[in-house]
Amino acid sequence: MTLNNNSKKFLAIASFMMALSIALGAFGAHGLKSIVTDSMLKIYNTGIQYQFYNTLGLFIVAFLINFKPDSKKLRLSAWLIIIGMIIFSFSLYALVVLNLPILGAITPIGGTLLIIAWLVVTYSLLKE
Repeated sequence: MTLNNNSKKFLAIASFMMALSIALGAFGAHGLKSIVTDSMLKIYNTGIQYQFYNTLGLFIVAFLINFKPDSKKLRLSAWLIIIGMIIFSFSLYALVVLNLPILGAITPIGGTLLIIAWLVVTYSLLKE
């Protein structure tokens, strides 16, 4: 199967984000476990889980883009997943690692972008 450029781009980003989620998960399990409290480690792991699952979803959207290369909505949803995942997960990572609780205030922005992204995917699949 030949992949179009948009599909390749999002598959490459998804591959990088998956590698990063594994590396950050290992860091949390081995590097942070003895440094932070259990409740902070749980917050960190929430970031890992959201990054991991949404990266899997990004792989799916990237493949959908290959089948629907003219879909602006699917490309928009891929970018929203990426941006939402970064805001959501990385704000939690920074909250734990830097001990800055104020960063928790921006986490819902990332979550909202992720919800919108998946609703755009739904709309695209049903209406395009």
